[in-house]
Amino acid sequence: MTDKIILENVKKKYVNFQLGEISFPVPKGYITGFIGKNGQGKTTTIRSILSLINFEGTILIDGQSNENLEYLQEAGVVMDESFLAKDWNMNLVDKAMDIGYKDWDSGKFKAYLEGFGIPLKSKVKELSRGMKTKLMLSIALSHGARLLVLDEPTSGLDPSMRDEFADIIQDFVGEEDNTVLFSTHITQDLEAIADYIVFIDDGKLVDFDTKEDFIEKYRIVKAGLEELKGVEDFLLGKKVTRVGFEGLVKEKFVEKISSDILVERATIDDIMVLYGRKK
Repeated sequence: MTDKIILENVKKKYVNFQLGEISFPVPKGYITGFIGKNGQGKTTTIRSILSLINFEGTILIDGQSNENLEYLQEAGVVMDESFLAKDWNMNLVDKAMDIGYKDWDSGKFKAYLEGFGIPLKSKVKELSRGMKTKLMLSIALSHGARLLVLDEPTSGLDPSMRDEFADIIQDFVGEEDNTVLFSTHITQDLEAIADYIVFIDDGKLVDFDTKEDFIEKYRIVKAGLEELKGVEDFLLGKKVTRVGFEGLVKEKFVEKISSDILVERATIDDIMVLYGRKK
């Protein structure tokens, strides 16, 4: 397995939060899902990868430091917020991208706009959040990108468009060596298309593995409150009600848990929601 991106001991300090030190790879030719609750460091990590902020540590893109910004010519980026001027119409966007990207394909860009139902005369400020995401994706796919970096791209999309978005991403990575890093809190999208999962919590790396092996490591346990004390040492997080509890455990500890406790397979959503939850 060859890595498209390698993060080594990456750290970023803020007044009330610290990312890292974290280290993980993004394998070339695959879709890597990047998960964690809001405010846990996903966007800080992505901004570090894209050289949008200063950080400590090392980030390599195709073996070269990301301080060499040439790799951005082959990186398509869809962020939660648009970097485009609000008063630009689509023709002005086209002209600006033609200046910025050496392999810009105006015909492909306009074909994506037509497919997404975005008129050329419409201005950036007139687009809904979902339409802005479609615009950013159109840009990302119109300059020969080999890497897509997506930060919460589906948060403004309805289920139908999210499904279409997933198909586009899979088609992109179906081309040889194309790579996707996909940060999202809508974990159903990753259940369908991710090959690898990176999970961070409180600015720290919790896990990196193939999607199948990641899910297989965890289980959900459910029982009445009288059973809680017997399993509390194994819980990675829990949700307690007046009559019972639901908790997250590592699969390797299941054999040590009473047979009176219900054990179920965990989804990515279960893992993300329950991990680290103390109450």
